[in-house]
Amino acid sequence: MQNRFFLLFLLLSNFVFAQEKKDSLTSPQLKAQVFESKQSVTIDGKTISLNAKAGTMELKDENNKPIALFGFTAYFKENPEKNRPIIFAYNGGPGSSSYWLHIGIMGPKRIVVDDPNYNGAAPYELVNNEFSVLDIADVVMMDPVGTGLSVPIGEATGKDFWGVDQDIRSVSLFIMQFLKAHDRLNSPKYILGESYGTFRNAGVMSYLLNQGYALNGVVMVSSVFDLRSLFFAPNEDLSYIFYLPTMAATSWYHDKITNKGSDLPAFVEEVRAFTEKEYSPALFKGNRITETEKSEIAGKLEKFTGISAEIWKRANLKINAGEYFQELLRSTGETVGRLDSRYKGINIDPMSMDSFTDPQSDAISPAYTMGFLDYFHGSLNVSKDLLYSTSAYAKEGFKWDWKHQGNSFWGADAAVTTLPDMAEALSKDPNVKVLIMNGYYDLATVFYAIEHSISHLDLPKSATDRIIMTYYEAGHMMYTHLPSAKLFREDLKKFIEDTQRK
Repeated sequence: MQNRFFLLFLLLSNFVFAQEKKDSLTSPQLKAQVFESKQSVTIDGKTISLNAKAGTMELKDENNKPIALFGFTAYFKENPEKNRPIIFAYNGGPGSSSYWLHIGIMGPKRIVVDDPNYNGAAPYELVNNEFSVLDIADVVMMDPVGTGLSVPIGEATGKDFWGVDQDIRSVSLFIMQFLKAHDRLNSPKYILGESYGTFRNAGVMSYLLNQGYALNGVVMVSSVFDLRSLFFAPNEDLSYIFYLPTMAATSWYHDKITNKGSDLPAFVEEVRAFTEKEYSPALFKGNRITETEKSEIAGKLEKFTGISAEIWKRANLKINAGEYFQELLRSTGETVGRLDSRYKGINIDPMSMDSFTDPQSDAISPAYTMGFLDYFHGSLNVSKDLLYSTSAYAKEGFKWDWKHQGNSFWGADAAVTTLPDMAEALSKDPNVKVLIMNGYYDLATVFYAIEHSISHLDLPKSATDRIIMTYYEAGHMMYTHLPSAKLFREDLKKFIEDTQRK
């Protein structure tokens, strides 16, 4: 009897424990919180007063069930003019918060960095951001779930947000619900993404349009739409072709080009012509290329990159990005940056064929991270009890699901691309325009790959004419370079103004 009673007690205890555990996983344990502050920014000699809101908004699914607390920081102009535009902005990763864009170019303050050199330890300086577009538009910085203050709630878990389609859905739901909550449904609307944020953008612009939310414009900063462009896959030539113009631009910057001249765009155009007319056909031949042809192409590759023809021949005319980072400055014991190849750092293993670190990331990350967190919990008044996650990579179970609807053929994923999403939106909406902003020295998402993506969109000229390309003599985060930050603002401001004209 005692044993049976004990067993019954144990079963009941386990049931209660399991139910409590289930309730703890399925009940919203946290509540949305918003912290308000007054901010200002001075642009072109005029001071704009801003109401800032930083915190979380409860995000609901299509059945009105809470699924996340979605983190954001919004800047609204005090006493705004009618029909003031609103821009939703985010970084990429996937798994990165938006603090890079936030204090790099979009917010009222920008972090001061010693571009393109390494920065020392604190204190760091935040100054007025004269390159922001807050004079003409309100800005909402978004942090996808797993980053910033954003967390799943209710029955939702990380896997409901950590994937190509899951991410597009949740970001789109936030934009739609935020517009409604803040009475901005009839405002001119823009989305701005950086890096993977551009891959996301192509999906979001299509998702929103299918829900009846037409965008005035879409801004792509350091873009990637087809992931094949990033991978140096076996028996595949595309990435080597895509990366060559940026490698050449980098060699030009580091004075590895003989008689290089002073005009980078003109030099890049020469490299484009060589890549299309000579380099690509040579690689297409594979092992059918003759030794004479290989020697001729290797000689021209040396001319455009400063890396010896012998090395190019030994590599069968194909050097990948990691090898290039190491090889360019190997003789001086240095390596160049991936995110911004103007940066250079110590090569800790000069015999290695691949780089170990990214000098640009090493040089600016402490300044951006400490500068932002101090601003977030100080000026924006966000409670210090809340943890702001700069990325989702340390989150338990963080793993990205790369499957995307429309990428599957014959039951297999033939590609990972959101180009079809962009093409669909451009075809359905004859008014939407896209601004693509490229850094010449970006060796993470190279400009020639984007040019290839756009030139291979199966759309009429009337649609592709609505895609605008701009270029900057800087890297992935071109706004760390102040002349490029100034040009970034001018190009973005013009794009916003032009896309509101009838």
